[in-house]
Amino acid sequence: MREIRGFRLFDGFLPSDSQARMVDEVREVVRAAPLFQPVTRRGQALSVRMTSAGRLGWVTDRRGYRYEAAHPSGASWPPIPPSVLDVWKAVAPEARAPDSCLVNWYAPQARMGLHQDRDEADFSQPVVSISLGDDALFRIGNRERGGRTESVWLRSGDVVVMGGEARLTFHGVDRIAPGSSTLLEAPGRINLTLRVAG
Repeated sequence: MREIRGFRLFDGFLPSDSQARMVDEVREVVRAAPLFQPVTRRGQALSVRMTSAGRLGWVTDRRGYRYEAAHPSGASWPPIPPSVLDVWKAVAPEARAPDSCLVNWYAPQARMGLHQDRDEADFSQPVVSISLGDDALFRIGNRERGGRTESVWLRSGDVVVMGGEARLTFHGVDRIAPGSSTLLEAPGRINLTLRVAG
């Protein structure tokens, strides 16, 4: 484990066989709650597609950023896969159980601008991020916008814990390295983000 600006990075936390099993479980989630294209309040489409698992799912549309109890189709979110919950228990054993797992699909051209995860009710609870598939250049900023940033490549099987002083630090994904992993059938990256939403 290494630490960058309070972010705890567990390099290669998941071995290849565990990654493959997790991908199979995530595919079941997507079958039950298909990926959708989110938009901001201003109507700008994000470059990632997403869905969720758990009691609550994170959504964004013209009504803003928020958690909802159902997929945009009206269907209930599927449960968080057991293999994903096992990661949370291993890297955040002191935390409450997560009630939301955001599933982001990054196609090769997708990215995520610097942002804070602040739609949750209790910032004392960490956010846990799992990377599957192609490498992503992850940028870590500050608690306020602006200033010097640091970047690190996240690879398939890496886990990041954002807690404590780092919980409200700005972060984002600058780019994906297509073909850097053979885990998925197509170029791209799956990011799973576990949160205590309520």
